Amino acid sequence: MDESMEEKIARLEAENRALKGRRSGNLSLKISEKGGVSVYGLGRFPVTLYKEQWSKLLAFAGEIDAFIKENDHLLKTKEQ
Repeated sequence: MDESMEEKIARLEAENRALKGRRSGNLSLKISEKGGVSVYGLGRFPVTLYKEQWSKLLAFAGEIDAFIKENDHLLKTKEQ
């Protein structure tokens, strides 16, 4: 079952595209070593907070959303 060099390159390029496609936009959660909740997939590094911090932030979500809408003209978006 020897692959030709072209077949191997094509297979590896397809695998590479599939792996890159999985990363963009997909969020995942993990428990950190110190017992916090880490969200992966927002940027280069995870966002990690303790459960009470997440609860406080999630309770404030409406205010964050309103602030973003009010200041949309001043805010930049990250190109992905």
